[in-house]
Amino acid sequence: MIEINPRLERGGLAAEFAAKGRLQVRDVLTEESAAALRRLLAGQTPWGLAWQAGAAAPARLIRAEQLNALPDEERKAMAARAAADPDYGFAYHSYPLVSAYLERWSPSGPHDLLLEDLNSGPVLEFIRAITGIPEIVKMDGQATLYAPGHFLRPHNDEESERGRRVAYVLGLTIGEWQPHWGGYLNFFSPAWDVEEAFRPRFNSLSLFRVPQWHSVGEVSAAAPIGRYAITGWARDR
Repeated sequence: MIEINPRLERGGLAAEFAAKGRLQVRDVLTEESAAALRRLLAGQTPWGLAWQAGAAAPARLIRAEQLNALPDEERKAMAARAAADPDYGFAYHSYPLVSAYLERWSPSGPHDLLLEDLNSGPVLEFIRAITGIPEIVKMDGQATLYAPGHFLRPHNDEESERGRRVAYVLGLTIGEWQPHWGGYLNFFSPAWDVEEAFRPRFNSLSLFRVPQWHSVGEVSAAAPIGRYAITGWARDR
């Protein structure tokens, strides 16, 4: 399911990552692979809702069958509660690839095959080559959809005991994402200025070293349903 674009110049990408600790690779997959993955996310993924309101509160995932049974007002209230917390929070649609695989939500289905491909030799070799981290041995991941009103507050992903070395966002956005729609991947300086921001793009791979302070800006009410991505971490254990 995941075919790396053979025309990418890996040496230049590795040099940029070494210098900055982050980069966005354009046209990272073959056109056929990227299109198939987008079809999987847009048409075959049972979306749940991941949300958290406050750093001390537990992260929650409401699975698709539960979410679909809730009234619209209750769904909106969960996202609003997460947004109202002054400390930390997030709200976005999610399908957790690892949990679904281990708990056999849909055995041998396309999402299981996606997780296996994320951990295939060619993908791991590509990630090691670009990041210069030979210790990377596996990839976790989740399918994500940020709809209007969804967001992810600033955080740095630091969980060294779990082996996180590099975070990734494989962008599969529908259409040409407009700047006023929000949903950018933002990176912060120590003074909380935005040092750099990556626009959501179809067939792009954003990579950045962990820890690093970042966020996903709130998606505007004017945005279409289309900010699809596969996200997670490359890990050394």
